[in-house]
Amino acid sequence: MAERFGGKYSPGGTGSGGEVPVLAEVRPVGVWRTRVLFLTAFLFLFPAFGDGPREMLMGLAAGGLIILSAWQTREGLRAEAAYNARKVARRPVLPRKALGAVLTGLALALGGVIADQGLVYPALYALVGAGLHMGAFGLDPMADKGMAGIDAFQTGRVARAVEEGEAHLAAMKEAILRARDRGLERRVDQFAAVARGLFRTIESDPGDLTAARKYLSVYLMGARDATVKFADHYAQTRDSSARADYEALLTDLETTFAEKSRAFLTNNRSDLDVEISVLRDRLKLDH
Repeated sequence: MAERFGGKYSPGGTGSGGEVPVLAEVRPVGVWRTRVLFLTAFLFLFPAFGDGPREMLMGLAAGGLIILSAWQTREGLRAEAAYNARKVARRPVLPRKALGAVLTGLALALGGVIADQGLVYPALYALVGAGLHMGAFGLDPMADKGMAGIDAFQTGRVARAVEEGEAHLAAMKEAILRARDRGLERRVDQFAAVARGLFRTIESDPGDLTAARKYLSVYLMGARDATVKFADHYAQTRDSSARADYEALLTDLETTFAEKSRAFLTNNRSDLDVEISVLRDRLKLDH
């Protein structure tokens, strides 16, 4: 179950006015259903070993298609969750949930062929299976979001920079698990939430990317490397001094990232005020 973090830069925290909103790690909805889909593969895999060579190969293929479908569907749910969490996002290049539906249909069609039910019933199984899959998991996002009037080259640069930053955060989270300390895991999650607040700010205004580049690459890379070294050291020594130094580092990073996000938001508001003022002056001249 997700836990609420406390602190100045945490959601619902008691900070100064104009706090920068931060986002927790995106958790896709419906992933548990993909686990059920994984398990259905055994309906084809186990019986396959009791049949002849032809039936066994087709049963293994059907089970493999179900496993591949479940994997693609799970990745599609994750891509959709990331898409929904962002203000500006491109639609997924590969519609993974739709691909999962097709693979499920093919697996059920193979099952019908194994049962020697001709061609009509396997085709119906494929259609019904794909339809049920779409009903259970939905469709992939089909259009870009929030990109009207935004330069495509700039948004592409931002997307790559954010992906690099997310990779560093994922490496930090994976490394801190080796420390076997739930408190430190929560602190890393808290910092990741603040960093993602900066990501969302840059996505809203790609022009900020140049000024924020070192935060998404140099600072996060350094945080990742420090986390890896600390986790390995702390797992062996339980050094309380090193733990305090690492938590102080995370606090400094949170403060720096939050202040940068706030600065960008302030600049964006100033730019908006200028645009509105210029437009109002032009409208007065036209009248």
